Amino acid sequence: MRLLIQGGTIVTFGSPCRVLEGQALLLEGGRIARIAPAGEIPGPFDRVLDARGKVVLPGLVNAHMHFYSTLVRGLGKAAPSGCFQEVLENLWWRLDRKLSLDDVEMSARIILVDAIRKGTTTLVDHHASPGAIRGSLDRIARAVKDSGLRSCLCYEVSDRDGAAVIDDGLEENASFARACAASPDPQLRALFGLHAAFTLSDETLAKASRLGQDLDIGFHVHVAEAASDVASNRRRYGRSPVERLVAHGILREGSIAAHAVHCDDGDKDLLAASGAWVVHNPQSNLNNAVGIADVVGLVRRGIPVGLGTDAMTVAMLEELRVGLWAQHLRQENPSCGFMELTGALVVRNPEIASRLWGFPIGTLAEGAAADVILVDYHAPTPLNDSTVLGHLVFGISQAGVDTTICGGRVLMHGRQLEVDLDEAALAADSRRLAAALWERF
Repeated sequence: MRLLIQGGTIVTFGSPCRVLEGQALLLEGGRIARIAPAGEIPGPFDRVLDARGKVVLPGLVNAHMHFYSTLVRGLGKAAPSGCFQEVLENLWWRLDRKLSLDDVEMSARIILVDAIRKGTTTLVDHHASPGAIRGSLDRIARAVKDSGLRSCLCYEVSDRDGAAVIDDGLEENASFARACAASPDPQLRALFGLHAAFTLSDETLAKASRLGQDLDIGFHVHVAEAASDVASNRRRYGRSPVERLVAHGILREGSIAAHAVHCDDGDKDLLAASGAWVVHNPQSNLNNAVGIADVVGLVRRGIPVGLGTDAMTVAMLEELRVGLWAQHLRQENPSCGFMELTGALVVRNPEIASRLWGFPIGTLAEGAAADVILVDYHAPTPLNDSTVLGHLVFGISQAGVDTTICGGRVLMHGRQLEVDLDEAALAADSRRLAAALWERF
């Protein structure tokens, strides 16, 4: 399909993030085939989209997500929690043990529709369902395929539910990764999932490390999200979470360290040397009252910091805004963090996705993935290369997504879904499954 997008203001993302006026995008074969004035791109075209009054952005990337948490919305049965450990014990670990494979798939379907509406076309998910492990990633992958979006999947291995569950989690990661390698799909990729160092023994970390290296894939793990993670590891192993994970070869190039809220200078040096990505999740950290990561300090050490949502939302521009305000509070400086936070979304997230998929994703450039969104926005002040990031944070972030395209396929246009998904029917089925899940909770 040859799809032409013309008349809009193109914002490229990447470094540098450029603003292109008077240019059109030709999408063909799942990639951006050409960027040039519309009159210089020869037809015929299968479809032409008029982007006048809109900014043309790359599809957004969410670098840390939990699809399964979708079915918790409105659940009021968990006991009040006074710390993060109690949040896990009272809510999340109770919930994930009760998930069925049908729940797993439905939770993904619901949030993927929301992602289409918010212009988030690539999501890096971290899954847990200890009562329904085997086949869970295939069920999520089916939902991803039907949505038209991209997702990198993994299963969260943890010692907290016993040896049989550990083995099932290790094998679920391995079998899905092997399937992805055997039959490459532009919508799907795999990482090796681990919960966090405080729920993983050295024996389990060693097993996972060997498997990950044999499979030649990186790891996706929560790191120093709460102070309790650090305290537990130091008490039981005499090391910080970062020290243990680096020692086992878990944190390395191609791996994601989610959160990194409680990292001292030594941890930061180890993270910088490891080549792993840190993914900042500010709304979740604020919600769980675990603290605010020192994004400015991490970036100063050369650590690549991306942006995720930890399932608080799929609206990446919303997460960017909250991350910036939180960093002001963390540093007690209202003038800091702007380039670090915008860089996380505009530069680092595309780098993460591009590394995971093996081709350019998350930027508008010839040869990059044809993942494009159109956002309604009439700039009230000059919009150019030097002002675009300010517009992104303070203006475009508050505008509505009109069109979402992934891999050259139009998933939504004029705010109407074009992918074959019945939102009302999905929501009705989801309510039924959620009600049953809540009864089991």
